Amino acid sequence: MNQPIRPARRALARLPLATAVVAGLGPRFAVAADKPYRIGEINSYNRMPAFLEPYRKAMELAIEEINAAGGVGGRPLEIVIRDDNGAPGDAVRVANELLSRERVDILAGGFLSNVGLALADFARQRRRVYIAGEPLTDKLVWEDGNRYTFRLRASTWMQVAMLIPGAVASGAKRWALVYPNYEYGQSAAETFKTLLREAVPDVQFVAEQAPPLGKVDAGSVTQALADAKPDAIFNALFAVDLAKFVREGNTRGLFRDREVVSLLTGEPEYLDTLGEETPEGWLVTGYPWYGIDTPEHSSFFIAYRRKFNDYPRLGSVVGYALIYAIAGGLRRAGSADTEALITAFRGLEFSTPFGPAKFREIDHQSTLGAFVGRTTKRDGRGEMRDYRYVDGADAQPPDEVVARLRRAER
Repeated sequence: MNQPIRPARRALARLPLATAVVAGLGPRFAVAADKPYRIGEINSYNRMPAFLEPYRKAMELAIEEINAAGGVGGRPLEIVIRDDNGAPGDAVRVANELLSRERVDILAGGFLSNVGLALADFARQRRRVYIAGEPLTDKLVWEDGNRYTFRLRASTWMQVAMLIPGAVASGAKRWALVYPNYEYGQSAAETFKTLLREAVPDVQFVAEQAPPLGKVDAGSVTQALADAKPDAIFNALFAVDLAKFVREGNTRGLFRDREVVSLLTGEPEYLDTLGEETPEGWLVTGYPWYGIDTPEHSSFFIAYRRKFNDYPRLGSVVGYALIYAIAGGLRRAGSADTEALITAFRGLEFSTPFGPAKFREIDHQSTLGAFVGRTTKRDGRGEMRDYRYVDGADAQPPDEVVARLRRAER
């Protein structure tokens, strides 16, 4: 693992992103001339490259593997990629183009939660199946859930639920919250307050800071949190906002002697950026790729490393699992017929680098889990320590709660 990492040359990189197509990249085989299953993938590649470049690489790897093994029912997989610019309107526009011009069989992708909700509503209106890879808002499968939409990643509810035991164990009663002011951040903050109040009835929320996504004024946010004198902080910032917040918080001593519970911060996409500035001891969800010793992960890691001369990020896990889940649904349905696909995806079991997962019939949420642990530094790099995997099936509310949250299928 210590050898130099060099960028891999890939056919995909030579194509314009707006028209990128990955198809039949493996060895030639007898079914190559058959009509492919086409996946229309929509994502914020230009806006969120740290997460989505590894995601795209892993999709390419998964398609190569599936096609080299004979495709799905003798038909190869093909993926057509579009960029949504992180905007719901653009996402809907390109989704319409994928269906009308590219004649894709299934829609997939999404990164930001507001974009995912727009794509889910579009899928409902057009009556086409949409597999959301990354969007985390609970609304996607509960309040705004519909029969056409399925979600892969562990939701905000699930990941917050994984962190609540640690938050309770800290003994902190006065909490401050900081989160990006859009659907994901709002959902994460409300879920944290709801679940912590249930566990600690006398908890107090003494401050909330909700800066616009990508526009955090880290100095004023940090000062406002410090002025509230909380015992602990819940953070849902990510990407550039997280880096700015950590830098300013370290400088001002905000995190000293305070528990910090933080969604997503343990993902290598963000720890790699923090580097030497990685705070010690935050309780986080993430992906410790360097310490997972299971057959599923080892096989994935070796294949990814061999192809790209790089280590995977969490985006890699999501992209890889997404393609295998879609292939499993197509294989089970035996066609790209919408009703057949809906039936196939409900209860579908599929493989991931974290082990087997399934789409729950009750709400179309996947049981893919996440790792929970503490942040630390090693040789100038941010890592997770004391981590454990939490199965997504163990981080769900009771079915009767889900039934109340999820509206009648539309």
